[in-house]
Amino acid sequence: MKKYTLQKAPFIVPTDDGKLIKEHFGNATNGNSEVSIAHMIAPPKWSEPFQVPEFDEYTYIIKGKKQFIIEGETVILEAGQSIKIEKNAKVQYSNPFDEPCEYLSVCLPAFSLEKVNREA
Repeated sequence: MKKYTLQKAPFIVPTDDGKLIKEHFGNATNGNSEVSIAHMIAPPKWSEPFQVPEFDEYTYIIKGKKQFIIEGETVILEAGQSIKIEKNAKVQYSNPFDEPCEYLSVCLPAFSLEKVNREA
């Protein structure tokens, strides 16, 4: 029995905002509710509503820049930088810049629509 799982076909999360989300491990891919790992590309001028997730989220920027508004404070990350945002923090993710932002996201426990608590 193998002691590893190789992911060659991540789940492509359907979106209507132009953002590409490839979940490699997590609820949508393999039913793992403990952790999710996703590769994402946020298009220029993209943003999400404010949310108060019930999970910690780690983000690592591969290319471009990404803006975070965390509890009213604006933080901008660039390629090679990372951040941990603790669960139950009010946050908005966006890419108000002119180039796409490619990044990795890890959520503990795993991302789920029921636990993200996005504002309408």
